[in-house]
Amino acid sequence: MIIVDAALRERAMAARPVQVGLVGAGFMGRAITEQIARHVPGMRVAAISNRTLQHARDAYAYAGIGDIVEVETAAQLEAAIEQGKFAITSDPTLLCQAGQIEAIVEATGQVEFGARVVMQAIHHGKHVILSNAELDGTLGPILKVYADKAGVVFTDIDGDQPATEMNLYRYAKAMGFNPLLCGNIKFLMDHYRTPTTQEGFARKWGQRPYMVTSFADGTKIAYEQAVVANATGMKVLQRGMRGFPYAGYVDEPEHIRMYDIDELRAVGGAVDYALGAKPGGGVFVLAEHPNPRARHFLDLYKLGEGPLYCLCQPFHLCFYEVPLTIARAVLLHDAAVTPTCGLVVEVVTTAKKDLQAGETLDGIGYYMTYGQCENAATARRERLLPMGVSEGCILKRNVKKDDVITYDDVELPTGRLCDQLCEAQNAYFPL
Repeated sequence: MIIVDAALRERAMAARPVQVGLVGAGFMGRAITEQIARHVPGMRVAAISNRTLQHARDAYAYAGIGDIVEVETAAQLEAAIEQGKFAITSDPTLLCQAGQIEAIVEATGQVEFGARVVMQAIHHGKHVILSNAELDGTLGPILKVYADKAGVVFTDIDGDQPATEMNLYRYAKAMGFNPLLCGNIKFLMDHYRTPTTQEGFARKWGQRPYMVTSFADGTKIAYEQAVVANATGMKVLQRGMRGFPYAGYVDEPEHIRMYDIDELRAVGGAVDYALGAKPGGGVFVLAEHPNPRARHFLDLYKLGEGPLYCLCQPFHLCFYEVPLTIARAVLLHDAAVTPTCGLVVEVVTTAKKDLQAGETLDGIGYYMTYGQCENAATARRERLLPMGVSEGCILKRNVKKDDVITYDDVELPTGRLCDQLCEAQNAYFPL
């Protein structure tokens, strides 16, 4: 999206930067703040909300910003922005209410909390940028319905795999290709990893053990590919995806031939991942070209003989690219990746170990469960419990290791917005 640099330059020259409200000052939120502050003219993180207020203060300090005020009302926040100061608060509602803030970046990774923030942001006419695939993969389709009604953009972030795949998908379609598979490259898949096994890795990279556990146990990639599926209409070929193991480069003919083009056509395209493929930080799209004459030229340009061609991007740069998403939403009304096709794939709750009746599920990235992709029609028919609403559910019966947990297996907590939104989503997107 090279055009956004010119749009941001115009804002900078007019001394009218895009005002951003950030919710969540963890690993991603802190890095997003620094990236915008140091490298993105025409944009500023005007306010940060975090439940632990010191973390919001630390995020600004990490970015070299010292002119910080603590605010408790929307009026105080508005005044701080008018004075060119930076504001912190423990109340994310203030960011949603502030008239000068144009976009809310939700970066908590939490489903229930994030849903409440996003609904407030939409209600107050803010564009919503999610660094929260867990929320998007659970409730994104219905949240987009509300965002569309409010006339605001609802999008996941450039730099994370879903938007990187979607950019490549759109690029392929713009050249006349018919994408048949959107793929993520995964280094490790072990469903039984826990915060204990991942503690050292988390400490090394300054992340939280539960978050990196969700990377290792497959839950995160399930959410990422569900986001892509709901944006493209693609399905999964089987529960949990295929995830072919592969040691070479993802665009080598042997890898491409692992997929049956007729099977991909029959399901309308699929999302999947390549386990251990190179380049390690990349994503890929497998596509056909309907023009028979194209084969000659695609072979000439080193894409091979077909009929499936691999387009690969060898990197995704996480927080470095997030300002591009914000600019696309605010200045161009364009989403990096959004659930245009409704509810196509869900992430369902699966037992990491034998579980006993009476136990309370501990949620994403912990000790009891992991998430797998499943086609939404199957998940609905079998009443499978979405991973994003599993935290806090009490088991009514024993569940064996690797069994998928259903709504009939649990008692839901009371009064949660995420459950209300799940009901609304199921009603809006019937089988």
